[in-house]
Amino acid sequence: MDDAHRSGCPINLTLEVLGDRWSLIVIRDIMFGNRRHFRELLNRSEEGIASNILAARLKRLMEAGLLTKGDDPSHQQKAIYSLTESAIQLVPLLVQMGAWGRRHRPVSAELSIRAQLLEEGGPSLWNAFMAELRALHLGAPAPKRSVLHELQAAYEKVAAQRKAAR
Repeated sequence: MDDAHRSGCPINLTLEVLGDRWSLIVIRDIMFGNRRHFRELLNRSEEGIASNILAARLKRLMEAGLLTKGDDPSHQQKAIYSLTESAIQLVPLLVQMGAWGRRHRPVSAELSIRAQLLEEGGPSLWNAFMAELRALHLGAPAPKRSVLHELQAAYEKVAAQRKAAR
């Protein structure tokens, strides 16, 4: 076992990478919000991450092999962050975290609709979503179905309904 780790327990080792306050939020925003640039992650985070914290988390997630950073072909001075296969395989974990949060925490309707749809869709939907993420981030062939679009459309529908009800 590497002395840099508290133990060889798989839960401990996962928490050493993902157990801080921001790492899963950054992965969530890249995964579900398709936020791929530093400014998008900084300015569109519901939780309001500070720029120095975001920079540190991005660096840490790259060092852990969950993100890669490349040049953005649309802009010479921008970098684009991509999920690795290891990060894409977090989808089932994030679905279960969302399901737990929906059951036990005071969630908002618009921010929990994606979690609800993923939970109800089960492993077949998770696999379709992971295939789409592989196309977006790893260059795999694009699937016909866009789960990301379905999740975004559901969010927008619930947000519009809540706004109209106010």
